[in-house]
Amino acid sequence: MGPLFPTICVVLLALHATVSPASLSPEDYAADEAERTANSDNIIFDDYRGKVCVDDSGFVYKLGERFFPGHSNCPCECTEDGPVCDQPECPKIHPKCTKVEHNGCCPECKEIKNFCEYRGKTYKILEEFKPSPCEWCRCEPNNEVHCVVSDCAVPECVNPVYEPEQCCPICKNGPNCFAGTTIIPAGIEVKVDDCTICRCHNGDWWKPAQCLRRECLNGQTLS
Repeated sequence: MGPLFPTICVVLLALHATVSPASLSPEDYAADEAERTANSDNIIFDDYRGKVCVDDSGFVYKLGERFFPGHSNCPCECTEDGPVCDQPECPKIHPKCTKVEHNGCCPECKEIKNFCEYRGKTYKILEEFKPSPCEWCRCEPNNEVHCVVSDCAVPECVNPVYEPEQCCPICKNGPNCFAGTTIIPAGIEVKVDDCTICRCHNGDWWKPAQCLRRECLNGQTLS
């Protein structure tokens, strides 16, 4: 019995050495981990290219199916090369459109400008207004403002004045003209000095007055 004991011990030691973790190299662990990761990727992240199409919300469509990839996109057909979408010729948006919606394949105008803008203010269609005493304006149906400027007549005086809220100047003291540097009223003869009598031209208020000078002696007019 004595010789068998050492032999049994040698066999047990050999088996223990075969299954010991120390006998596995780090390269063996890395290879196993890479294989498990690769298998996991194939299960979770499958390759759908050429098989199906996916919209913006993550819904999957089969080849040949039509779908809308997004909320404001045109309809598309799922093909092996990916979505092939309609590209219609959308109507042009009116230049006076003030509200455009993009909720469909083509943008839509929801509100058209129905007013005029002039010098920072807005006016209704066909509304008339005076931006200044000399201007009369109207908001036309084409949203444009048309204005007319008053044509003032030539004043009948040489010293016209402008009153507030009035377009054309007025002669507050009536028609007059210049006699030299003196303003004299029209329609009468005016003695501008001891020897000179002047009168305004009829209707030509901007012309100098017609004056008649007589010979004088010591301030007395000689007849």
